[in-house]
Amino acid sequence: MSLPTHMTAVLLTGHGGTDMLDYRTDVPVPAPGAGEVLINVTAAGINNTDINTRTAWYSKSVSEATNEGGANGFAQADATDASWSGVPLQFPRIQGADACGRIVGVGEGVDPSRIGERVIVRNMLRTYVDYRPFECWTFGSECDGGFAQYAVAPDRETHEVKCDWSDAELASVPCAYSTAENMLHRANVGAERVLISGASGGVGSAAVQLAKRRGAQVTAICSTKKMDEVRALGADRVIDRNADLLVELKRGSIDVVVDLVAGKSWPAFMEVLRTGGHYATAGAIGGPLSEIDIRTLYLKDLTLFGCTFQEDVVFTNLISYIERGEIKPVVAKTYPLSDIAIAQQEFLSKSHTGKLVLIPPEVVA
Repeated sequence: MSLPTHMTAVLLTGHGGTDMLDYRTDVPVPAPGAGEVLINVTAAGINNTDINTRTAWYSKSVSEATNEGGANGFAQADATDASWSGVPLQFPRIQGADACGRIVGVGEGVDPSRIGERVIVRNMLRTYVDYRPFECWTFGSECDGGFAQYAVAPDRETHEVKCDWSDAELASVPCAYSTAENMLHRANVGAERVLISGASGGVGSAAVQLAKRRGAQVTAICSTKKMDEVRALGADRVIDRNADLLVELKRGSIDVVVDLVAGKSWPAFMEVLRTGGHYATAGAIGGPLSEIDIRTLYLKDLTLFGCTFQEDVVFTNLISYIERGEIKPVVAKTYPLSDIAIAQQEFLSKSHTGKLVLIPPEVVA
């Protein structure tokens, strides 16, 4: 196909509310550099990290829950530490940590036979930091991402996937499923008793499936109205998110906590963990500041894992799970890219189970 010179994309013009999202039809199509591919994006998932970056929630001056500034941003945020990496964001930026599409161009050193492959991009990119341990860029944060008709990504981190899923379903995978799998990988989850908070969201619903795949007995926490949907994903028990966890569960009855909420609920997680138990987190939608009794930590010999950086095996394992039919996508709804503000507001309402996905306009050759 012949490539256009300009494309439709959403430019983030600064930290703040949804008014910072500028839907444009005159953005130059990027050119792949050496070792890169050009992707015609056909679907792009919405994630907390995209919204948290827009609102500057990552700034240490912000202490509220993520949805408190979802529509308007956080006035007290400090732009100097408002990205997930702590490095000031460069504007304008095309966000979008998730992308599914087809390779339509290659840069120097990339095999042209890749053109035509249906692919997803690893959201935690290591190519641009020379694969140094515990360093990475987020697709759509330190470089442009998937909220556009075209995106550039590293060849070695752009993975072909052979399956019968739709593009929207594949676009639900990169950020949410890799985040969930990474927590389980770090905590070395096996056939154990696992507690998952925020279990109806994109990462939480992925964690339920992925933990069951590992043979775990899963107790999930979500709102009452979503309990049946979370059970359908495989959860063995579901607890109302407003319930008293120490009434619902015995102290020491959980081997691993996979937490995406934090906030005021956090101390109870330490109590329900058994001696020698593991806690893994990759989010704090209920609030980033929590209280810890250090005596509980050391007297119970607990291990706490903060999970951002991902070893290469995490993403390649996900691809194999998809191709073997071991997990299933959970797409709640799709929106045209032009409705990104509406979709993000719906995302923040937490009224859905699974993922919300944006669909860019089709490219006319």
